[in-house]
Amino acid sequence: MKRNSTPLRLAAVAAASALVLGACGSSDDSDDAGEKTDAAPDSSACKVDDTKVEPTTNSKGGDGTLTIGTLLPATGNLSYLGPPEFAGVDLAIADINRAGGIFGKDVVSVKGDSGDTDSGIAPSEADKLIKAKSDVIVGAASSGVSFTVIDKILSAGVVQFSPANTSTDFDTGKYAEPDLYFRTAPSDILQGAVMANLLVEDGRQNVAILARQDAYGETLAKEVEKNLTDAGSTVAVSELYDEKRGPSDTQISAVANAKPDALVLIAFEETTTIVPKLIEAGAGPADVPAYFVDGNTANYGAGDSAELPEGTLEGTKGTIPGAEATDEFKACLATVDDNLKDYAYAAESYDAVIVSALAALSAESDAGKDIAAAMVEVTRGGEKCTTFAQCANLLADGADIDYDGVSGPIEFGETGSPTAASIGIYQYDAKNKISPVKYIAGEI
Repeated sequence: MKRNSTPLRLAAVAAASALVLGACGSSDDSDDAGEKTDAAPDSSACKVDDTKVEPTTNSKGGDGTLTIGTLLPATGNLSYLGPPEFAGVDLAIADINRAGGIFGKDVVSVKGDSGDTDSGIAPSEADKLIKAKSDVIVGAASSGVSFTVIDKILSAGVVQFSPANTSTDFDTGKYAEPDLYFRTAPSDILQGAVMANLLVEDGRQNVAILARQDAYGETLAKEVEKNLTDAGSTVAVSELYDEKRGPSDTQISAVANAKPDALVLIAFEETTTIVPKLIEAGAGPADVPAYFVDGNTANYGAGDSAELPEGTLEGTKGTIPGAEATDEFKACLATVDDNLKDYAYAAESYDAVIVSALAALSAESDAGKDIAAAMVEVTRGGEKCTTFAQCANLLADGADIDYDGVSGPIEFGETGSPTAASIGIYQYDAKNKISPVKYIAGEI
């Protein structure tokens, strides 16, 4: 399939969602999505920045050592997101320490496993990270998991910084006020609008939605439905299924009987059990064009941890929040994990660490509350800079900075969520492998 860089027709959806969106093509040199390979990038292509940070004062708060904890999925139904997220964190810490660290000391890393909501290990892992004197905890990937630990982490005076949470609930209710929670992934307001627009562009007028019933699935399903309705399309049926048991036979039948012209499946790894049920009911991807979201846009080809028969997903499209991972960034990630094949949320994880470190320098403190107080100001309104060393040296000279990272401009709002971000549109080939088609830049 040829890559398309033509601007999208977004008037109806964008107006309904108060978004400003634009499209840009993938920089992949391949003409066809199916021609991408899984070969690891050549790490020699990584352009290492050897710039040293000017001497800074000692920390006026905290213990003098910036400690980054990671609460990311090494196991569980989002474990495929773990490797790129861990790699993003590790690369950022390596870059910071190469430049001279924070307050003349290396940044320290402590790893934890978020698991998933079924395993329920996140709270005990968070306790471990807090006990290890983490100033910032990067994670969790799942919104549902984050809700199980956010109060614990914030009450300990530690920053929680997720690279992948997309639930709108982090910007409402008790979490709407400025606190110690931040994220580099945009809320599902943006992904919902982009998904709805993609469906409208593809001429889908009678759409079914099948979503897991949790903080992630319910919110995204609501946003997709709202934007579709505002754009004049019909939602034929919207079913929320039990996240542990999966959709019932009745729910699968409801989708098939609605005779939709498209199905949006909002799921995690249970996708591998749902798709065969849909196929049996006559509503599989070959019968009803399917659309996935970031929770289930994994590779499902031979040799992958989750597999489906070859050809099952050919033509299926999906959306993933985040900017395109450039070849240079992939090469740099290979220096910390040369087995990396997926890159979802690697950039967002990298930027979570860099922004936290810059906020510590700005606040002249490695204490979580001080870092949180400086987090917004280092991402907006000042002199543009794009690397840790460049930004740190500007801070040392007394400048106000505006960090634009590998994940995009970031631009935090007062609730700690980005107000500008990108969403990638992907498509599966005949081997059930995903490749990017184009990226949509948007402001919320």
